[in-house]
Amino acid sequence: MTKSARISQSAFDGSKLRVILLLDLYEGAQQQFLDAYEHMRNTVASVPGHISDQLCQSIENPSQWLITSEWESALPFLDWVNSEEHIQIVRPMHSCVRDTRSMRYSVLRETHPEQPLAAEAARANLQTAARVGAGRTRHALTFTVKPGSESKVVDILANYDAPEPRINGFTRLRRTSLFMHGNRVVRAVEVEGDLLATLCHVAAQPEIQAVEEAINPHLEQDRDLSDSDSARVFFTRAALPAMQHVEAGRPEPAGLRRHMLYYPAVTGHGQELARFLAQQDEDAANDPDSLVYASTVFQRDDVVTRMIDVTGELDLDPLSALGIKGQGKAAELERLLDGAAIGVEGSLDSERTLHRLLAHADMMPVTDRVSADS
Repeated sequence: MTKSARISQSAFDGSKLRVILLLDLYEGAQQQFLDAYEHMRNTVASVPGHISDQLCQSIENPSQWLITSEWESALPFLDWVNSEEHIQIVRPMHSCVRDTRSMRYSVLRETHPEQPLAAEAARANLQTAARVGAGRTRHALTFTVKPGSESKVVDILANYDAPEPRINGFTRLRRTSLFMHGNRVVRAVEVEGDLLATLCHVAAQPEIQAVEEAINPHLEQDRDLSDSDSARVFFTRAALPAMQHVEAGRPEPAGLRRHMLYYPAVTGHGQELARFLAQQDEDAANDPDSLVYASTVFQRDDVVTRMIDVTGELDLDPLSALGIKGQGKAAELERLLDGAAIGVEGSLDSERTLHRLLAHADMMPVTDRVSADS
C-alpha cells in the first residue's frame, strides 16, 4: 500500500477543487438571491486561487438552485470560505435560503478536447490517486471561553447525556472527543456516512441544546443559537477544518489512546505548520515502530491541532508523539511554532525541552465518547 492510499482526507495534494452548493429558496426570494449572488460573484472573481463558478437553476423545480465553483486547490478555497469577508458577503444570501448543502470534491479525472498540451497541463492539477477509507469523516470546532470559567465549562461538557448516535440506516455518530488547553476548547466528531445530516441531527437533540445553552454565558464570542444568522456566524468562525487524515499501513491495534495536541503557529504560518505536520505523519505511516497509528491535522488561521491515536505513552517517544521524527525536523517545528504561546522556550534539540513541549501541547481531555456499536 502506498503512502497516498493511507490518506483518506487531504487539503495538501494540490489537486483542483470542485465546490457544489445546493440551495432551496423561499418563495418570493428569487430576485434578492440573484442580487446577493451577483455581489458575491464579483468579489470572489478576484480571490486568489478561484478559477470559475456557475449559477444554475433546476429545470424541474424553480426554487432549487446550484452554485458550483472551481479552485486551483483546496487551500485557497479554505482561506476564502473561513474568512471574515466571506462571512459578511454571504449573509444577504442566507435570508433567501430555506435549505442548503455544501459539498467539496478534489478532481480526479476530467475530459478535454483534442488539445494535447492543454490536457497535459490540466492533468498536473488532478488528484493522483483515489483515496480510500472506511467512509468516516472527522470534523472539529474550536472556541474560547472567558478566563476563569474553565472549570465550569469542563463540568458542563463532561457531564451531558449523549445523543442518539444512529441517524439513519447508513449514518451514525461514531465518536465525540472534547479537549481544553487553557481557555480554548476543541470538539472533534467522527462520523460514518453523511456528516451534514449528523451535525443537523445532533444540533436538534434536547440534551445538546441544553449543553450549548449552559456554556453560552462563558463564551468569549457572544452567540444566540435561537437566531439562525448568529448561530451560522458562530459555527463558521469556530470551524477547524481537517487538513489531512492518515492511518498507518498495518492492522489497527487494540487499546489505542486518543490525544489532541495544540500547536499555536507563529503569526501567518498556520498553514505552513499544518502542512509540515501532515507531511511528517504521512512519512511516519511507513514506520512500523511509530507509536502513532492515526493522525488528523486540523488548522484555522494560526491555530493548529493534531489528533492522534497512539499505542503507548507519549513520553516514551516525544519526537514521534509530536510528529517531528527525523534529522532537522525539530528545528523546522521550532521555526514555525510560537513556543512562547504555550510557555515553552529553548531549543527543541534538548530532550528536556521536548518533554516540556509535549506536556504543554497535550490538551486536557474533557470527554471521549465512543458509540456502543462502533
